[in-house]
Amino acid sequence: MRRARRLSLWLAAIAAVSMHTALAQPTSDRYQLDRLVPPSDFHGVHGLAFDAQGVLYAGSVVGHSIYRVDTATGKVTSFVGAPDGMADDLVFLADGTVVWTSIQHGVVRARKGDGPIRKIAELVSVNSINVRKSDGRLFAAQVFGGDGLWEIDPAGAQPPRLILQDLGGFNGFDIGPDGKLYGPLWFKKQVVRIDPDNGKLDVVADGFDTPAAANFDSKWNLYVLDTARGEVVRVDIGSGKKKVVAKLATALDNLAIDARDRVFVSNMADNGIQQVDVVKGTARQVVKGKLAIPLGIAAVADGSRDTLYVADVFALRTVDSVQGKVTDVARSHAAGTTIGYPVAVTATQRYVIVTNNEGPVQRYERSTMKLVQSWTDTHAGNAIEMPSGALIVAETTRGKLSRISGNGSGEERDEILADLAAPLGLAIADDSAVYVSEMAAGQVSQINVNSGARRVIAKGLDRPQGIATDGPAVLVVEAGKGRLLRVDPGTGAVEVVASGLPIGLANVPITLSGVAVGAGGTIYVTSDVENSIWRLRKK
Repeated sequence: MRRARRLSLWLAAIAAVSMHTALAQPTSDRYQLDRLVPPSDFHGVHGLAFDAQGVLYAGSVVGHSIYRVDTATGKVTSFVGAPDGMADDLVFLADGTVVWTSIQHGVVRARKGDGPIRKIAELVSVNSINVRKSDGRLFAAQVFGGDGLWEIDPAGAQPPRLILQDLGGFNGFDIGPDGKLYGPLWFKKQVVRIDPDNGKLDVVADGFDTPAAANFDSKWNLYVLDTARGEVVRVDIGSGKKKVVAKLATALDNLAIDARDRVFVSNMADNGIQQVDVVKGTARQVVKGKLAIPLGIAAVADGSRDTLYVADVFALRTVDSVQGKVTDVARSHAAGTTIGYPVAVTATQRYVIVTNNEGPVQRYERSTMKLVQSWTDTHAGNAIEMPSGALIVAETTRGKLSRISGNGSGEERDEILADLAAPLGLAIADDSAVYVSEMAAGQVSQINVNSGARRVIAKGLDRPQGIATDGPAVLVVEAGKGRLLRVDPGTGAVEVVASGLPIGLANVPITLSGVAVGAGGTIYVTSDVENSIWRLRKK
């Protein structure tokens, strides 16, 4: 859905350097390691579909995978792995073939049984897909990066046939009793009916906030998800009347209904799937994570404990450093939300700076978490606030370091350096300098933000990502080797703090394992492999 389009540049920028090696149990000579926040399944969960045997399958865009889910126990196993498994939506054909949309790749893929994966169509930003069971005709829609409805040849022999263009974001849809397509228009806040033969579109119901998906049960009741409101809505396709049958958390993505008319709903921010009782309005959690995809992390000491701020892609969250309690600050796609897709975060005692992928850099008042300032068109992969109040921005996809400053009467933007190799991690060195990890170059540099003078303090690293200062030293997450390093910026000496960390998600080019240092020298590292947070305390 929208997140796949807006994550696309981030994915592409570091695809060439995304690798992952087998990891041992994390170890450290000087620190006691434990998980502050436990692991979770998926890496964001999106499209859902049942096969003929009633087994549920779930797709993940960022995880580049399709998973099999036991709806009774919540056990999750891999079905199609990365990278070809990237699935925003999926459907099973009559012969058991599974077909799915790899939205960021712009490809529709198919596989029958344990056979080879086939590419059956190429469509930019292909998103939702479904099959008409009466005749096996297959339909797919582009959303966000494109806006069209197409008929797809299941054999892949014929090119896609355009049915309708510029319709308003035809997201997760189903086939009605009349053989027509029913689904939401994300951008027009409507549910519509489309005749696939002539492209005629009729509005069935409107007044939604952000309708995300729609499915029929066996009695032809149409259930619609409103992701912004967290609602499951039953729609009478004859009269257009709506009834909210369940209230859930926001960031809903897709739904599937099994042969027994049981409704299952996916939630991106919760990394979870719920079974919804549409009669009682209750929900049973099938599977759920504490975190979705934790990337950037910041720590601020509040008395004897730290408050951690986590950029969790589909939510901005805080974590208590003692108990590991996770609290939502804001969730993507919620009604009235200011947040986009947080990929990086830095913090001071007063402000929290959030970098949203392909979206704005935002400054929040830490005491209230109210948005006080936002900057667009920054191309930021990360941003940090200097003591002067100026923002230093790492433009990861452009290889630049830039500054945003102003005295209240205007805003100034200037380029500091333009020959960096995928700058990503940022930490303050002093009042006029920052440390920057250059992931593609495998080095960490100290850069004077006034003159642009650069001094490499560590090189020969394997995908350095998150960085933080620990006293005079610099901590560096070396994702390619699953290690946390400590660098002496004066001598360049490198010490391995911990090894065997579960970081560097396999075959998936969205990687930003973050590191933060809290009170008493406690270190926190995010795991993009496990969706967990590791805590390192001195022995």
